[in-house]
Amino acid sequence: MNLKRQPTLQLSSNETLGSSIDRSSVALQLLERIKVALIRGELLPGDYLPSETELTQTLGIGKSSVREAIKMLQAIGIVEVKRGQGTIICREPGAPLVDPMAFGMILARGMTRDVLEFRKMFEPAYTRQAMDNAKPEDHVRIQQTIDAMASAITNGEQTARHDVAFHRAILQATHNPMTIRVGETLIQLIEAALETSMQTLPEVALKDHQAIYAALRAGDEAALRTAIEISSESWETNLTYID
Repeated sequence: MNLKRQPTLQLSSNETLGSSIDRSSVALQLLERIKVALIRGELLPGDYLPSETELTQTLGIGKSSVREAIKMLQAIGIVEVKRGQGTIICREPGAPLVDPMAFGMILARGMTRDVLEFRKMFEPAYTRQAMDNAKPEDHVRIQQTIDAMASAITNGEQTARHDVAFHRAILQATHNPMTIRVGETLIQLIEAALETSMQTLPEVALKDHQAIYAALRAGDEAALRTAIEISSESWETNLTYID
């Protein structure tokens, strides 16, 4: 596909990106139109958006509204502004400056009981996915996190980052951007509890990681699920529920 392709976004039977829109909410409406166009396949990863001048002229609104919309898209990792070239739709999800999913889950979590239930559902699924998709270098990385945790515990230097490194290594082994994005959000929500477990039950955490990885490496789905359930039970003891 031509990197400079700038398609006309057919957003309904009689509407395009260039049609008149309400000035009071132009930035949000422009975001919505781009989202709809991406869903419909009318705008594709790698496509360039019309220039700021073109959007200003065709929409009949000020440059400030267009810039606001572009900044919003940048903040959530949807577009990349290439100086001298234009604004391009990212080919893969970018690292967002602001993660709406994380904020939404934080506000809706109810507090920790909901997080625990979500982790119990999601962790077995992504670990099973990693078991299927892991490459040799992923196995090396996962084992390195276990070795690093063991060394830290021996020296009394263990922290949540040692626990988090293990889960991130498994997430990366899924090689699925959507799984990784949701998993990263979950890690943000549980990191404080992981810090507690690493200070109170570090040897248990290490044993759990070893069991999970042994099952993953062996391709034993039943053993993998059992290891994760045991890990969840020990981790749950470090949570304070707010109902």
